[in-house]
Amino acid sequence: MKGICELCGRDDVVLTAHHLTPKEYGGTETAKLCLPCHKQIHALYTNEELASRLYTIERLQHDERIASFIRWIRKQPADRLPKIKKAKRQKR
Repeated sequence: MKGICELCGRDDVVLTAHHLTPKEYGGTETAKLCLPCHKQIHALYTNEELASRLYTIERLQHDERIASFIRWIRKQPADRLPKIKKAKRQKR
């Protein structure tokens, strides 16, 4: 399914369902995100962080760790699928 990413606002992108609160923490509400945004969120944050403080699109958009990615991805073509690396602090 294609549409507008709720996080970066790019149009005509393939969308995935992102649980705003991870399922393991009882989350049911989802947001439609492009694949790069969805992967970047999970590369930067633990499920615990997502559940405790980043459980809305607005909170994610205002978090400094993903804000620079959002600014960059907005300039990329809809069919661009950048390679996403897991943050060093996430690898532990």
